This record gives sequence, C-alpha cells and structure tokens, in this order.
Amino acid sequence: MLFFVIFPEQRRTRVFLGLGVTDMRKSINGLSALVESLFDLDPFSGHFFVFSNRRRNIVKILYWDRNGFCLWHKRLEKERFCWPGEDGESLEIDHQKLGWLLDGLDYSRIKGHKKLSYSTVL
Repeated sequence: MLFFVIFPEQRRTRVFLGLGVTDMRKSINGLSALVESLFDLDPFSGHFFVFSNRRRNIVKILYWDRNGFCLWHKRLEKERFCWPGEDGESLEIDHQKLGWLLDGLDYSRIKGHKKLSYSTVL
C-alpha cells in the first residue's frame, strides 16, 4: 500500500475521515480550513485527513509532511467507496481500515479474531 512505502512513521500518524459530503473543488487551502473548523484539529499535525464527494467516487487525503502540505487524490471510474455514515463531523480510523476503504472494502463488515492479552505463559 502507498502509505507503507512513503510513511515509515505511520504508526504515530492518525487518520480522520470527514463524514458527510466535501466539495472536491477544494484544494489544500480549503481542505486545511475544514480540518481546523470542522474537525477542530491542527492541519500541520502530520495526520491524514480524508474527504469524499457526494457520489463517493473521489477521495482526497490531506497531510503535512515536514515542510509542506501534500494532497493525495483518487478517482474511481466505475465503483464507489464504502464511506461510513453520513452524520457527524469526523471519524478516526486506523491505517488498516483506510487501506481497506481505498481498496473498496466496507471495513464495518470485516470481522477478525478478537485481540487476546496474556500476562503469563503458563
């Protein structure tokens, strides 16, 4: 996946989805203003801020990388992204769910094994 190659420090990077509809005519300035006003977060944090349009065929990801903003854009030609919900301002997801979302999977339906925690071997 793109983010594993480009972002070796991704474990510390958080992912926020902008729920609802975003005007895809917005570029870096408009999207960073949305991050401040809608999410009440710092666009210079280095976190990923993910937006989609009404038709759910376009996704933009805004993030700050050391000395400037980056804007990643994906447009689907036939399918639609499985975008979670329409209500609310933002939703935090992990990198694995972002990958699934970009691959076209509905991550809310994917169920894995439960995490186990042990304190001793025996």
